Amino acid sequence: MANTEELQHTTPLRKEIAVDKTRGLWITRRDLLSLSGWIAFFVFLGISILSTIRFFFPRVLFESAPVFKAGFPDEYALGEVSSKYLKSKQVWVVHEEEGFYALSAVCTHLGCTPRWLETENKFKCPCHGSGFHLSGINFEGPAPRPLERVKITLNENGELVVDKSVKFLYERGEWGKPGSFLKKI
Repeated sequence: MANTEELQHTTPLRKEIAVDKTRGLWITRRDLLSLSGWIAFFVFLGISILSTIRFFFPRVLFESAPVFKAGFPDEYALGEVSSKYLKSKQVWVVHEEEGFYALSAVCTHLGCTPRWLETENKFKCPCHGSGFHLSGINFEGPAPRPLERVKITLNENGELVVDKSVKFLYERGEWGKPGSFLKKI
């Protein structure tokens, strides 16, 4: 009797499948599924840890500063619309007989960048055909309002300083406010 009790405790509860080493089969299906489950668990755990770490580093859009120096007034010819800062700052600096003003180069219809057509003396939006006079007032196309002026001042060195964060809207009567137009001294 002792022999049968010993045999009962020493025999495994599950049956072992004989593995044929000549065919290259070295793992059972149950072991493969178990292993793939553990791999999936650790991949999920790793991705979760990485995304949690990424959460602590904010996504920041680095834009150029809204305030920039636009050179000295004598660098601009009379009647000129300067496109010097069009690509980098999206601003035109206009020099008229009375002084200077800076226009935002963003169409008030859908935000496209209009082009200055010197021969026609107007700004023309290539997206939907809005037209703006030299002053920025709309006269054709679907643009609902004139271009926005941005703040332009002189610093202590006599340089033009443009501040894109301060905007002046024509329809609110803000084009007469200080900073919307720089009178010649």
